[in-house]
Amino acid sequence: MKLYGIPNCNTVKKARDWLDTHHIAYEFHDFKKQGISPQKLQAWLDQLPDSKLINRAGLTWRGLDDTTKQSIVDNASAIALMSAKTSVIKRPILEKDSKIIALGFSETEYSALFKQ
Repeated sequence: MKLYGIPNCNTVKKARDWLDTHHIAYEFHDFKKQGISPQKLQAWLDQLPDSKLINRAGLTWRGLDDTTKQSIVDNASAIALMSAKTSVIKRPILEKDSKIIALGFSETEYSALFKQ
């Protein structure tokens, strides 16, 4: 299982703390240090629309100019944006066997997912 995110993000911290507390093994992938491949982004977009994967409520999105925001019209433009500005990706993303099993963090959702 792999958890994707940014270590200083509060939501990612909550997810990591929850997984650690419940002794659930995972590998952490830091977007900032390790980046994210276009192939991985496409695999995610095959599972969820960009409207779910791009955090349009976050500071990174709000800091973009209107032209950039309006240019996100398909998977290719979404991948270009998420590759260039990984902070715009909703996080954390919890993946198992290349499938997204959770987007964001909810203690209720994680408890149900792991039957805690």
